[in-house]
Amino acid sequence: MKKQHGPLDDPLWVRAMRLVIAVTFLLVFLVTPLVLVFTAAFHDGPAAFWSAIQDPVALSAVRLTILTALVVVPLNVLFGIAAAWAIAKFEFPGRRLLITMIDLPFSVSPVIAGMLFVLLFGAHGFLGPLLEHNDIKIIFALPGIILATAFVTFPFVARELLPLMEAQENDPEEAALTLGASPWQMFRRVSLPRIKWGILYGAVLCNARAMGEFGAVSVVSGHIRGQTNTIPLHVEILYNEYQLSAAFAVASLLTVLAIVTLIAKSILEWKVGTK
Repeated sequence: MKKQHGPLDDPLWVRAMRLVIAVTFLLVFLVTPLVLVFTAAFHDGPAAFWSAIQDPVALSAVRLTILTALVVVPLNVLFGIAAAWAIAKFEFPGRRLLITMIDLPFSVSPVIAGMLFVLLFGAHGFLGPLLEHNDIKIIFALPGIILATAFVTFPFVARELLPLMEAQENDPEEAALTLGASPWQMFRRVSLPRIKWGILYGAVLCNARAMGEFGAVSVVSGHIRGQTNTIPLHVEILYNEYQLSAAFAVASLLTVLAIVTLIAKSILEWKVGTK
């Protein structure tokens, strides 16, 4: 049998070239931007940096971003588990449609998604008069930000769990039910431990996207300073006002979040790989 040619069989200069291209790409598109963000953030000195971070408007944006993530991530975890469980374990009419709907936020622009919420819940939208009559405010308020963020992030947990659950056999669950376990006991003691790392992995990605979302939130927030601006929107306002040092100082918070997310993602990938 003829031996197949593999990457390790390439000449030394070919392997060296691939390594140089990869390292150059990482330096240009990853390391350099990170260095520039922190360099610009401290351009006017540490005092200016901390002043920008401790500004009441910036702190309001941080609180709103964290609050949105604290609401959206658990909701998407619950939805992701339920959707992945239904698709992986059962055959039912509309199964393919559900899979397609899960992928919808990946194909729809976040700005378009925000506009759809405005058309639905805005003052002149489909449900606008009814909401206004009952003094319920969704657009240009926290509920609209949560809805928009939930829409653009809900595929992450489901899409992470679906292939994992489809690859697993159903024998442990069937054995637990045969031995007298209730459906809840079966899920909590058998199914959940088998998918816990997938849940955490999807939640990390969902949280990162929730905190960094710009397009959909920009449409539904109204850009009310100190009330409906998340961290990305606050950075945009500072940048448009030529407060570059302050803009990069606040942006460095998202950069730190990205680094922490990357570390957590790598740890979870290692955990999943060892299972």
